[in-house]
Amino acid sequence: METKRDFLKKLSLLTVGGFMAGSVAPVLASTKNSPTVAGKKVVGLQIYSLGKELTDNVPSGMKRIAEIGYSTIELAGYGNRKMGQYDVGEYRKIVDDAGLKITSSHVNPPERKFTKENVTKISDFWKQAVEDHVKLGVKSLVQPMMPSIENHEDAKLVCEVFNNAGEISKAAGINWGYHNHNMEFKRIAKPGETPPSGPFASFIPFGDIIYDLLLAGTDPKLVFFEMDVYWTVMGQMDPLEYFEKHPTRFPVLHIKDRSVLGQSGMMNFENIFKKAYSNGLSEYFVEIEKIKADMTQFEGVKQCFDYLNNSSFVK
Repeated sequence: METKRDFLKKLSLLTVGGFMAGSVAPVLASTKNSPTVAGKKVVGLQIYSLGKELTDNVPSGMKRIAEIGYSTIELAGYGNRKMGQYDVGEYRKIVDDAGLKITSSHVNPPERKFTKENVTKISDFWKQAVEDHVKLGVKSLVQPMMPSIENHEDAKLVCEVFNNAGEISKAAGINWGYHNHNMEFKRIAKPGETPPSGPFASFIPFGDIIYDLLLAGTDPKLVFFEMDVYWTVMGQMDPLEYFEKHPTRFPVLHIKDRSVLGQSGMMNFENIFKKAYSNGLSEYFVEIEKIKADMTQFEGVKQCFDYLNNSSFVK
């Protein structure tokens, strides 16, 4: 059995020189189709959805999440090696006591602009974050916000940093992924290319889509993509086209709508789930951001659970 000392030794070997040179580790742990628990659908929740309604009383809130019917959660709020005011071990016990399982966590490094001067600091951050998330028992660690990317050189460095984070996580048996919003679907000009101008410029494709550069520049054995299907649509892109083109890169999804799932008419969740399942979807998490004024966050996430639990296209 690997000791903590052995684990930390592994992490120390993953130097910035190694990842800048492009070295990679063996394949990521394989993913499987979503499990079932006693015949119940396994629906995950990104706890960011609940805001202060959860953080004001975490033990009670976790029990309410389980009572609604959710089985797994994805964390948000890790910082300073703690989850809110809780040590990571204490937080895991609260979740375990509620009958839930932590399977993923959203974590951002301290730098939004990646440079050759700060990649070592970012790498060291991921080593600490991975060590703490081993204690939390997660199987996935996800960066949820895009670093600053203004040109192809920025994108290349970001991909190198992502690969390094994936390598660090893999050494601890954790998969590392990236979560999108809509800004990843902006285009950046190729070297020497002049972006189109004029009143119809937005209709003229040019350069490369940032998200495509991230997919192309990261090692599939080290980096997966947790597609937020709503933000992809808001970026004027079709999730199904990405599922078709990159069938193995999206084992985890964020299932989101304008507010409560299925109430906007903007998202074709049936087609999304069918294609994702055919590609081998491992798990998904509900996230709700813009809640209606006449309901609480808990009421919103309950309605989202009921929508999925009652949908024949959700396994």
